[in-house]
Amino acid sequence: MTMERIGVMFDRAGRPEDLTSYAAAVEAAGADDLWVVEDLSWAGGISSAALALAATERLRVGIGIMPAPLRNPALLAMEVATLARVFPCRVVAGVGHGVGAWMEGVGAGSPTKLALLGETITALRTLLAGETLRLAGRTVRVDDLRLVHPPSEPPPVVAGVVRPRSLALSGEVADGTVLAEGNGPAGVATALTHIAPARPHEVIVFTHLCVSDDPARLAATAGPVMEEAAGFLGIPPGDAFLASGDAETAADRVRALWRAGATTVVLRPVGEDPLDQVRAVLGALRP
Repeated sequence: MTMERIGVMFDRAGRPEDLTSYAAAVEAAGADDLWVVEDLSWAGGISSAALALAATERLRVGIGIMPAPLRNPALLAMEVATLARVFPCRVVAGVGHGVGAWMEGVGAGSPTKLALLGETITALRTLLAGETLRLAGRTVRVDDLRLVHPPSEPPPVVAGVVRPRSLALSGEVADGTVLAEGNGPAGVATALTHIAPARPHEVIVFTHLCVSDDPARLAATAGPVMEEAAGFLGIPPGDAFLASGDAETAADRVRALWRAGATTVVLRPVGEDPLDQVRAVLGALRP
């Protein structure tokens, strides 16, 4: 894994039939990663990742973030292993708690969220490593299961989490942590104090991207996005971070996340011409 990776998100609002052409364009623009989304009622993460992988040659494809309450870890391991075996070293499996209200709405709410996430990640990493899983946890129970077709190289399993206890759990059991949109350099630095990983650990930061030379256009486009991100993180709107401004200014804000400890920054373009915005920033980052 190289340091200072740059990725691009295929927004959950994007139509699935547009994913393959988008992935190919992101690869041609020079990005390292493409990240797909699994939010309830939008598109499935595994199927989206398969489409993106098949349409590209070198992009690493991340799935961010599959809700543990909706995913039996044995079946999830089978699905991820299939992708990782066919597309070695090109898959990242992201797992999280899921949005509480969404999980409750489909009968998947859990009173033991930390245990469920930790045991799901542990089970998934064990199976993807080709080992036999025996786990009698608080929420996950698997007896003597081993994948018939494990991947030749186990893909990283990362946790998409927000709060301090969940960040600490990620540092204990996952290969990396995904931080949500709105986190700036200070947020990354604070998260790292909670993660405190004992082994190599990738820090993936999602950030909205809004490239324009027009201050009024930036304010109109970025304002609602910052309010939404701030609400999710529980911070004042003025503290929410995004990569905005002209291409060089936006690129400098990406660099600030890298300096704060992010390993990978994933751009989520908002507003008009998302691919043009991505190309402009990638050109500024890697001329």
